[in-house]
Amino acid sequence: MTIRVGVAGALGRMGSVIAEALATASDLELVAGFDLHRGEVAGIPVREDIECLASAQVVVDFTHPDVVMDNLARYLQMGCHAVVGTSGLTAERITAVRRMWPSDSPSNCLIVPNFSIGAVLMMRFAEAAAGFFQASEVIELHHDRKADAPSGTAVATAAAMAESGRQARAVESEELIGGALGARVEGVPVHSVRLPGLLAHQEVLLGNPGEILTIRHDSTDRVSFLPGVLLAVRGVAGLQAGVTVGLGVLLE
Repeated sequence: MTIRVGVAGALGRMGSVIAEALATASDLELVAGFDLHRGEVAGIPVREDIECLASAQVVVDFTHPDVVMDNLARYLQMGCHAVVGTSGLTAERITAVRRMWPSDSPSNCLIVPNFSIGAVLMMRFAEAAAGFFQASEVIELHHDRKADAPSGTAVATAAAMAESGRQARAVESEELIGGALGARVEGVPVHSVRLPGLLAHQEVLLGNPGEILTIRHDSTDRVSFLPGVLLAVRGVAGLQAGVTVGLGVLLE
């Protein structure tokens, strides 16, 4: 059976790539595109009215942190499954989505910090390693058009590592300039870099006396996200009712 799919943020850098991929998949049908401006993508018109997505069974949202929460409320009312790749969904916002999206809803919401299969594996490796090291830090690097910092991938990685690891440094250094040691996500320092020329990169450093383990992932082209997006679109309807975070359950 063909799955009808809509894209929110269809004219954006990521949304347009996703729309093209959906249009060429034999088991998926791109039926609607929504954006702040009218246009065309992958052979379909893009509308300024979010209601155009009501014909979709699944909506893929790559919009903006300022509007994603309102968008999710509309998808819920429409009865659409939601696959969310928009950044800026902090732990607090995810909690708010869980409160908003009832577990007995006929539609599901899948929030994905990173659609790259390699990035998901990097996060798993970091979580598994954290319990064997005294301390760890996360450095995430993205293009200079990214609207928020730190990235959702970095926050999710640090939170997972905090559950299985610890932070035991010889001293807690004093910051002579505020922010020099990065932000803390459940105790794990996270550093953000924004530069032209980058796309999406993350490095995890784990330290013990006499050794450092480095786990790094680099996305150099947006096509690296497409297998994960298509996996999410095909799998979201079969997830446990309510809100799910991450691709992990689908990879299993």
